[in-house]
Amino acid sequence: MSAQRKLCMIPGPIEFHEDVLASMATPATSHVDPLFVPVFGESIEMVRQVVLSEKAQPFITSGSGTLGWDMMVNLLEAGDEVLVISTGYFGDHFAECLEVYGAKITTLTSDVGARPSNEEIKAAVSAKKYKMVTVTHVDTSTGVLSDIKSVAEIVKSISPETLVVVDGVCSVGSEEIRFDQWNLDVVITGSQKGLGVPPGLSIVVASPQAIDVFKTRKTPVPSYYSNWNKWLPIMEAYEARKPAYFATPAVQLVYALHTSLKQIVAGGVEARFAKHQQVAADFRKTVKDLGLKQVAQSEESSANGMTAIWLPEGVTVPQLVPALASKGIQIAGGIHKACATQYFRIGHMGISVMEDERQHIQKVKNALVSSLTELGYKA
Repeated sequence: MSAQRKLCMIPGPIEFHEDVLASMATPATSHVDPLFVPVFGESIEMVRQVVLSEKAQPFITSGSGTLGWDMMVNLLEAGDEVLVISTGYFGDHFAECLEVYGAKITTLTSDVGARPSNEEIKAAVSAKKYKMVTVTHVDTSTGVLSDIKSVAEIVKSISPETLVVVDGVCSVGSEEIRFDQWNLDVVITGSQKGLGVPPGLSIVVASPQAIDVFKTRKTPVPSYYSNWNKWLPIMEAYEARKPAYFATPAVQLVYALHTSLKQIVAGGVEARFAKHQQVAADFRKTVKDLGLKQVAQSEESSANGMTAIWLPEGVTVPQLVPALASKGIQIAGGIHKACATQYFRIGHMGISVMEDERQHIQKVKNALVSSLTELGYKA
């Protein structure tokens, strides 16, 4: 593989299927064109299928996954209590976002690479009445996987009115999510990770309970672009195969999303969950066999779409990243503020996992082993 065209094996953006990229080349098309309207409508319906929901309301808008955080302004009013379960950089910054909208934040944290225990979550939820509990399903900074099923069970058993909000930016499409069965209220994601679409779409899925909280709020939503009063009629219209307008959607990205979602649904989400788990477990074994340690402290708290790995002594990020890049593989350094220079991150999602014939994962393993050897590391 040419060093000019590196395999993008960071935790997102990931590698994109050729058919998805071809969809991006759709000629200029009106967002109310009769050919586009059903594409958008079907995309909304397929998002529901990917998170295993029959009744939730998806929102597909132009923006990064971070826009999904901002959309929580629809569910919050100034002074509302929010518990943020944080396992890294993105949990901390989700809290920062919600604080902007007047939320009173309580943060539940753990050591780097760990996640709060169910007992700690239960104690925190019992201590105060919360409007919302947020949890980052996979924190991209640490590769820690949170047990969102248990979090939702705990929250709903103590306070059924409290909304369970999942940041699924680095989990939708690569981790098991059962929206209805697990009683989730919101899942936030972006297009560029497990869904395998170029960056630029923010996707939020909201439960009937969340929509009811939005509709019965006492104060106006203090936002314009993020306002569900604007977006809900648009989503409902497109799903009913009717054109509507508030702000121009990213037409070509929606075509790309439609193509990727069709592939995901056709392959079966259960098979997708299982394959990501299998490939991730195998990759973690490779890491262990090399004598390296991952940041996530246990198997059950290890993400299936990415792995964060502590650097061995004597090897630095400015050495390792270019070494793999010279072999045509792009990996990422660390971003957790407490230890950013001490570890690196590798993504394993989407077609790199689902299509063995591409040999993406094997190429990463080979490049990692040879790069570490060149840098003087002995397993």
